[in-house]
Amino acid sequence: MAATGDTPAPDHRLRAADADRELVHQILSAAMTSGALTPSEYEERALKASTAKTFGDLDALTDDLPVGQLGVPLPRPGDPYPTGVTRPGTGSGRKPVRHRLAIMSGSELKGHASVADQLEATAIMGGVEIDLREVEFTEPVLTVQCVAIMGGVDVIVPPDVTLEVGGLAIMGGFESKADGPGRPGAPTVRVTGFALMGGVDVKRKERR
Repeated sequence: MAATGDTPAPDHRLRAADADRELVHQILSAAMTSGALTPSEYEERALKASTAKTFGDLDALTDDLPVGQLGVPLPRPGDPYPTGVTRPGTGSGRKPVRHRLAIMSGSELKGHASVADQLEATAIMGGVEIDLREVEFTEPVLTVQCVAIMGGVDVIVPPDVTLEVGGLAIMGGFESKADGPGRPGAPTVRVTGFALMGGVDVKRKERR
C-alpha cells in the first residue's frame, strides 16, 4: 500500500499479514462506495487482496486510488493494526472489530466483541452475519458499511437501539422493516452500502 501523509511505505518484499489484507479490503470497499471503483473492479481487486502474499501485491491494488480521501483510518508510524481502539477509560479495552469478510465462505461477528464507529461487512459469493445484540458499543453511532456481491449480509440489532437503514441494490435487495428510534441514550446503528445480485437484510431481535 502506497505511503500517505507521514505513513512510510513498507518494504514491498515483506510478507503481508491478515490485518494488512483486511485494511486493503476496507480501502477497496470505500473506493467503490465513493465511485472510484466499479463493482466489477472492486470484486476483481477484492479477490486478489484475499490471496495477496506481500505488501507489493497489496500496493498494486491501491496505488491508483485516492486513499487519503476515502476516510479509512490508516496506521501511523509505530501504531499496531487496527488504528481504531476503545477510547481511554471506557469499556473493556478490547480492540474494536472493524471488518468482516467472506469470499466464497462465511464470516460472523457476535457475542461480546467490541465495535467502534465503523464496521465493514463484505460478502462476495459468501455470507456475513453481524449480530450486535451483545456487543460492546464504544461510540454513540456505529455505521455498518455493507457490500454484498452475489452474497448476503445479515445484520441483527437489539430492540433498544436507534436504527437507520439506507443502501443501494441492483438485481438484489437491501431490506429492513425495523427502522426507527430506540430508547434515549442508546447507540445509533446506521446500515448502508451496496448489493449487487445479493442481499442485505436488517432486523431487530430480542437479546438472548
